[in-house]
Amino acid sequence: MRVGVVDIGTNSTRLLIADVEDGRVHEVDRRSEVTRLGEGVDATGRLGEAPMQRVLATLEAYQEAIEGCGCDATTGVLTSAVRDAANGAEFAETVRTRFGLDVRTIDGDEEAQLTFLGATTGREEPHGGPLLVVDIGGGSTEFVVGARGAVSFHVSTQAGVVRQTERHINTDPPAPDELQTLAEEVRGIIADGVPAEVRAEVAAAVGVAGTATSCAAIEQELDPYDPNRVEGYVLELGDLELLLARLAAMPLADRRRVVGLHPDRAPTIVAGVAILLEALRAFDLDHIEVSEHDILWGAAIARGGQPA
Repeated sequence: MRVGVVDIGTNSTRLLIADVEDGRVHEVDRRSEVTRLGEGVDATGRLGEAPMQRVLATLEAYQEAIEGCGCDATTGVLTSAVRDAANGAEFAETVRTRFGLDVRTIDGDEEAQLTFLGATTGREEPHGGPLLVVDIGGGSTEFVVGARGAVSFHVSTQAGVVRQTERHINTDPPAPDELQTLAEEVRGIIADGVPAEVRAEVAAAVGVAGTATSCAAIEQELDPYDPNRVEGYVLELGDLELLLARLAAMPLADRRRVVGLHPDRAPTIVAGVAILLEALRAFDLDHIEVSEHDILWGAAIARGGQPA
């Protein structure tokens, strides 16, 4: 079955067109645009008009791609920003009626299940304990722990690259005290959200979504971006600490020119790397493997197992 999947997140709007058979995914087309739907939601509680229009314009192009590829079925997920916004349900209905997409706002439980499914499909089990999947988004970060395809723990936390940037970073480049308060807040969020015994048992971690993939691309100086070189790349804790120091020392204009970093991710990448570092420290891990296979893959597999 050929499936078209749209993920409308807090920071980006993404598309995956894939052939799905017996739980295997063959990508036909994959796209991502930084649309920042969650811009201002943390302060106002509502989706802004300009961010919504950016998403709708992106979906126009995605709809053409879906129709051009002859998809048998479509599905879509809306996550943190739409869950949090007072007008989120209204926006979701606009997307459904205007584009005919089978999109729905999913809760943290389903987001965790789909993310874990996508990240672990075809991946070997770690030795010595369960696997952690870290999904850093714009408005939230999901921590999903499981083994043998089954989720044993998950939590959706209020730590995200857009949310923490808007809360803490007010100077350019970020001031040391801003970075410190950001890290302290994230550290507390993780400690409150993930019990110590869960953190202690994790043997290995996989990082999905834009922060992790951007870090892998920056370290390899990928231009253009190459998903084949990002998939499976290992980020070391010490290297991430150096990367954070490097990016945080740059004004935004210079971060936009960093090789491997999409210019549209430059405003939020400092918060993203800080969140990723705090996650590794919280779970006492010295590295994390990066994967391109995230909630898009999980949603494609789930939809591909249903009747067209």
